[in-house]
Amino acid sequence: MRGRNIVKAFLKFTALPFRSSFKGRLPLAVSALLMIPAVAAAAEKAAEKIAVLPEAPYYLYIVYQILAVFWVGILGLLVIIRMKLREIERIQALGVDKEDPDAPLLQ
Repeated sequence: MRGRNIVKAFLKFTALPFRSSFKGRLPLAVSALLMIPAVAAAAEKAAEKIAVLPEAPYYLYIVYQILAVFWVGILGLLVIIRMKLREIERIQALGVDKEDPDAPLLQ
C-alpha cells in the first residue's frame, strides 16, 4: 500500500502541465525510474577507479609521516601566535606602547 502511494506521489510530481492524462505521464515516470540504477552504476564505476592513498605500506608510511609533520607544524605556529599575543598584552599592561610627553626628542 505504501509503495503504491510512493509511486502515485512520484507520478504526480513528474506530471507536466500540458499532460493531464495518466497515459502521458507513464512513459516519463518509467524512463525516470529506469535511469536511476544506470546513473548509480556509472557513478560507482567512476568512484572505484580513484586511488586516494598508495597501496604499498612503505609509501603509506611516508604519507602518514608527512601528515604528522604538517600537523605538528600547525600546532607550533599556534604556540608561536599565542606567545606573541601574550607579549603584546604584557607590553600594553606596562604602558610601554603609550607615548610619554616628557620624553626628550632627538634632533
